Amino acid sequence: MKRNLHLAIILISILFSLCLQLLGLMHIVPLYISSPILFLSLLVFFIYMTDRKKFKGF
Repeated sequence: MKRNLHLAIILISILFSLCLQLLGLMHIVPLYISSPILFLSLLVFFIYMTDRKKFKGF
């Protein structure tokens, strides 16, 4: 349940940042603001998806 909620929040942030990026491409919002937001949301998504439970020893 908790993992699904995190994934939903991350996907909503990606959709929001994509919409913001489209506004940036139309010169409504500056690209230097919208591009890092898109990058960070995708970075968090990929880190979250590749995170595995790792055995750290005894």
